[in-house]
Amino acid sequence: MEAKQESHKLIFEKEGVYLHTNAKRSNQDTTIPGFIRIVERDGEPALEWSPIEDDGRNAPAVFYTKKDGEEGEEETKFDPGYEPDWAVISTVKQNRQQVRQPVMETAGHWSSFSLPLSELYSLRRARFSLGRNFLVLTTRGGDPLPPLHFHRGGTRELLLSMQRYIRLAPSPLDGRLFLAYPHDSGALSQSFDELHLFDDTSADLVSRFIQDPYATTFGGFSKVTNFFRGALRPPESPLGNRSPQDGHGPHPSDEEPGFELITCGAELGPRPVVKRGEPLDDFDQFLDSEGRVTDPQRVKELVFRGGIVPSQRKEVWKFLLGFYPWNSTTREREDILRVKTDEYFRMKVQWKSVSEEQEMRNSLFRGHRSLIERDVNRTDRQNSFFSGNENPGLALLHDVLMTYCMFNFDLGYVQGMSDLLSPLLFVTQNEVESFWCLTGFMELVHQNFEESQEAMKQQLFQLSLLLRAVDPELCDYLDSQDSGSLCFCFRWLLIWFKREFSFEDILSLWEVFWTRLPCENIHLLMACAILESQRGELIGSNHDFNSILKHINELTMKLNLHTMLCDAEAIYLQLASCKELPLKVQEVLGLYVPSRSAEENPDSEPRETDTLLSQSEVRGAAACQADNVQTPQRPPPTYP
Repeated sequence: MEAKQESHKLIFEKEGVYLHTNAKRSNQDTTIPGFIRIVERDGEPALEWSPIEDDGRNAPAVFYTKKDGEEGEEETKFDPGYEPDWAVISTVKQNRQQVRQPVMETAGHWSSFSLPLSELYSLRRARFSLGRNFLVLTTRGGDPLPPLHFHRGGTRELLLSMQRYIRLAPSPLDGRLFLAYPHDSGALSQSFDELHLFDDTSADLVSRFIQDPYATTFGGFSKVTNFFRGALRPPESPLGNRSPQDGHGPHPSDEEPGFELITCGAELGPRPVVKRGEPLDDFDQFLDSEGRVTDPQRVKELVFRGGIVPSQRKEVWKFLLGFYPWNSTTREREDILRVKTDEYFRMKVQWKSVSEEQEMRNSLFRGHRSLIERDVNRTDRQNSFFSGNENPGLALLHDVLMTYCMFNFDLGYVQGMSDLLSPLLFVTQNEVESFWCLTGFMELVHQNFEESQEAMKQQLFQLSLLLRAVDPELCDYLDSQDSGSLCFCFRWLLIWFKREFSFEDILSLWEVFWTRLPCENIHLLMACAILESQRGELIGSNHDFNSILKHINELTMKLNLHTMLCDAEAIYLQLASCKELPLKVQEVLGLYVPSRSAEENPDSEPRETDTLLSQSEVRGAAACQADNVQTPQRPPPTYP
């Protein structure tokens, strides 16, 4: 029986469309020239790209992969060209879900890809001040294709050709993001001219089309249902009555918490000038006659403002990390220490009593011990407390980490935890106290070390929200270089900048972070401040993905801690003062707290029970005293 021959018809073709790859090897180009085409294959239109060396007129080598479980699924691989030096390592779970992407790198060069237009979910056409136009396309499955860089123009012609098969409508909450619909979907019917999609003057005012952060940052955050429901909202609704081009987004009470426009940079007020204060140097003044801390909030505010003098750290850290309750008396703390000491040594005896024969049959225990021994031998060896081969500090570091494995069987030991312990052990100079301080620290960051890495993905996503709000042009540049995921910040967030600052600076930084002021995500504000401090070096240079990664890694020990802390606080104050700050950014800053029902059903609209903190309700005036914060216009809000 003769096989049926596939028919195809070329609708559109444009040369000079490049992929900017993340190639590490010096013998590979970092930009691959190619063709972009719209082709009908057996009547189904598809968008295809192929490198110039492959004329692409035959079927491309790699097709868009269907969702898991669908017939005809093909396995593809996307090599981002980046292997972070910090990765969550766990011996608990061995099976990992394969992540499928619609692009493949084979034999040192990029293969073609094909995306049926019926699978196109959204697009944005971006142009930053020093670069060419590029398009970012996202599939319905939440997979972003690599940005298509049009070195010789042609985006207008391509999109006009696409209009034959699909309708592009702006999101009602973001006039710069366009959603793809079939012509019979009943979506908005504006033409491209009506939507000002190709208006160069408006492109300068609106620096880029922002992709739905859920659908394009990480596939696990896809919010396709929310997005389409919002796009089809009737015009008479509060969202439909507001023009996406008028520069004013919907009022926070009308917004849908699933997504919204994260481009308030033009609407932000002036950034306050923040000064650091003096460190806490007399903790005893806050203790009553029985040893209770009379004003824990004031203590936290002083620590946030100026840190703690070294002589007071050992005592104050135990409160900040939950070893001692703030309302405990001196006698109660003595009892706590006695009980916690007994509990620690019971757990230590458990792993100490494991025989060699038992260990041979326990690969999990054996793996944790091996990883701990390896990491201990390379943790802060330049510090005198851990230097030398027979240093007792190394033995303590080892024993505390092994005991933590007995305390937290599910997590065990993961690379990077030794970096969290070493400053605690250095300051407390005590095995038991350092252990319980570590457990308190891990309560804050334990999700960073889970094998799924969902918490790390969420934090990178939240960081991207903050950066988009503060500096959309910098986000544009990072997007254009395939760096919009901010994966080069992974190590920063995993171990709270432990490798970026000196050991002494980390002691000051962490105690500020432990206050959880001005919000729980102070570490994300710090990352945002560092990235923005490098915008002059990044924008206007020829950095690609790998050189951006190299530049960020080379910031180690070159950052001024006090400057970055001031900038991080100033960013918070500037964003919190914005009257129409998007709800997602407010959530990151702790200014908006969704109700429990909203958390359980993220597709629901905000309810009256949701908490939206007004500026007058944001408390903690000490953090914004006139002698510490100066602003040229309206006063900044105070902290929650």
